[in-house]
Amino acid sequence: MTTLFTDDHEWLRIEGDVATIGVTDYAQSQLGDVVFVELPKVGRALKKAEAAAVVESVKAASDVYAPITGEVVEVNDALVADPSLVNSDANNGAWFFKIKIADKGELDGLMDEAAYKAHTA
Repeated sequence: MTTLFTDDHEWLRIEGDVATIGVTDYAQSQLGDVVFVELPKVGRALKKAEAAAVVESVKAASDVYAPITGEVVEVNDALVADPSLVNSDANNGAWFFKIKIADKGELDGLMDEAAYKAHTA
């Protein structure tokens, strides 16, 4: 399993041809207390950099972008029921959606953990 990061503070966990997408702990700390999450529909085709989900906090609403092109194959319904999971478990249990990777070449432009830590320093 490989974990990669975007400039927009999403993380991707790559397992085979499926990527699990979430927001980083850094992103949730900037948002504050999350009160609402809207997820994409299963089966939705997403293009890289397209707004895929919405996360709202007491401070602001933000889009969660598709870091790669593909089709949504699963969403985390637990997040809709309890949006505060984003604050308590951003890097694991609070994943937003899973996407079937259309073009693995798109992964090349993403950061590894060391590069992401430098990006947020």
